[in-house]
Amino acid sequence: MKTGIIDVGGGLRGIYGAGVLDRCMDEGIAFDVCVGVSAGSANMAAFLAGQRGRNYRFYASYPQRPAYMGLGALLHTGSYIDLDYVYGTLSNDGGEDPLDYEACVNAAGELFVVATDAVTGEAVYFTKADLKPNDYKIFNASCAMPVACRPQTVAGRAYYDGGVSDPVPVKKALSLGCEKLVLILTRPLDYDAESRMDAAAARILKKSAPAVSQKLTERGKAYREGVARAKELQTEGRCLILAPDDLGGVGTVTRDSDKLFMLYGRGYRDAGKIASFLRRP
Repeated sequence: MKTGIIDVGGGLRGIYGAGVLDRCMDEGIAFDVCVGVSAGSANMAAFLAGQRGRNYRFYASYPQRPAYMGLGALLHTGSYIDLDYVYGTLSNDGGEDPLDYEACVNAAGELFVVATDAVTGEAVYFTKADLKPNDYKIFNASCAMPVACRPQTVAGRAYYDGGVSDPVPVKKALSLGCEKLVLILTRPLDYDAESRMDAAAARILKKSAPAVSQKLTERGKAYREGVARAKELQTEGRCLILAPDDLGGVGTVTRDSDKLFMLYGRGYRDAGKIASFLRRP
């Protein structure tokens, strides 16, 4: 039976997924297919590499630095989050917290990183074949929130955040043959997915990136449809949805260490349901 796990990311709310994945590592739980959106893509890479605790540091420790995010990063790079600092300076060999590239690419599980083509607005799914030592641009691409970040270039083509085009990639996981899925959401299950920020970003990008602008206007609907499909699968016993019952005040760019630690703990706690779910026929 082919198993899959999806982490939808969500800025620093992604620490919830970090807690889920650390619990999986503690319990020796692996998956055949790992799909990550935005910050969830980097979560999946460290998970496949077996680097327990690494994801936690990228949410609870490093964002406190001006070089990581904030007005300093915006003035220096043109993006509120310096993705080159996150997935280059920190993550490369010789960096403070390098990704174990060999362990990641040699892990048995497949990796799919969702990004949005900046020209067509369509979802693109990068794989391990798109990773190279000290070249983790596919994570930059998956995490490039429109307006907050400049589009990121991979192999000469520009991309935005994967959550714009495929915010809850359940259909993609099913197309890859997954028979059982764990879906990590970083908002409560009843979140209605309508966003004034999406509407504002859509207006800003209407002329420069019309296809992305259109996808932003549709993102709420796409999110709801993905969650609805996951709920159907959960009723059938084929999906386990993990979602925080309370965000504890954590938003996309919240840097309060205590609040982040509490959300990480909720993810770790909720992941206790995974082992029994996977054992069930």
